[in-house]
Amino acid sequence: MTGKMAWMLAAVLALGIAVAAVSFTGCAAGPAVADRPKAASSTSGEDELSRLSERVDLQIFPKDNPWNTDISGYPVHPNSDAFIKSIGLDKPLHPDFGAPWEGRPNGIPYVLVKGNQPKVPVHFLYADESDPGPYPIPPNPPIEGGKDSKGDRHLLIIDVDNKMLYELYRVFETDKGWKADSGAIFDLTSNKLRPLGWTSADAAGLPIFPGLVRYDEVVEKGEIDHALRFTVERTQRGYILPATHLASHSRDPNLPPMGLRVRLKADFDISGFPKEAQVILKALKKYGMILADNGGDWFISGAPDPRWNDDALAALKRVKGKDLEAVYTGPIHKG
Repeated sequence: MTGKMAWMLAAVLALGIAVAAVSFTGCAAGPAVADRPKAASSTSGEDELSRLSERVDLQIFPKDNPWNTDISGYPVHPNSDAFIKSIGLDKPLHPDFGAPWEGRPNGIPYVLVKGNQPKVPVHFLYADESDPGPYPIPPNPPIEGGKDSKGDRHLLIIDVDNKMLYELYRVFETDKGWKADSGAIFDLTSNKLRPLGWTSADAAGLPIFPGLVRYDEVVEKGEIDHALRFTVERTQRGYILPATHLASHSRDPNLPPMGLRVRLKADFDISGFPKEAQVILKALKKYGMILADNGGDWFISGAPDPRWNDDALAALKRVKGKDLEAVYTGPIHKG
């Protein structure tokens, strides 16, 4: 979350990892259960790339939640052309996930825990907009980029029994315990948003997990039934619900606000794409994708898995900004 980190600093001074054997029913999940010894006790770099996973069915937010809403019939946003142009008409979609890359898991991993997972305190840099916890962090949890990553270091934890989602940004384990820049807790049975103006483990104040592309939904189920998460380099000082936080000083109305919903145009021909890519493109037509952070333009987020076919995912780059359109889902809240 380079963009978010820069904004906050400027404002104030891994066959299947705990990744995702997933079964989706309106955004239902299923990766590694944290109390499996082989999944929870690994510390080597190799194990980070091939952690065991286990399938668990779980409804991720109510079916009428924005993440699970069919927006194929929503009107085009009146400023769609300007938003798309500012991001890049000829820039391609970029799958920001896949099989291991350069010895590291590629994507944002997650882990399932049971309701009896001990919770630990987390010290936050931005405590004023973080949920204090404690958080049910299992031993050796999967961290984005690997345990030695110097990047965003997201940690996503799902308490299956209590149907709660815990997310942390820039998380580290120290001699004194766990610390993170920010953290958020979401009740998966509720549509309740973060307080207006609050961030989360994502710049827009949104949960990360429900927007990830996951291996089992694409390859085994052959369907994604939720919106996806994406990033762009430049945003405006505003957000559209369900986003609750802005991450820019710019008041340029032609830049996209956090929470902007974008979909693939209905007449875009996907017949020549690999099967895996078609599943993702169908979801982009029906559910679209939600702008959640400052990052690479048109970068789509997903969970890492050694079984991903990176060549099939790379076909998504044939889709350009001009093939997309922004839809109207509500007014822009200005900061």
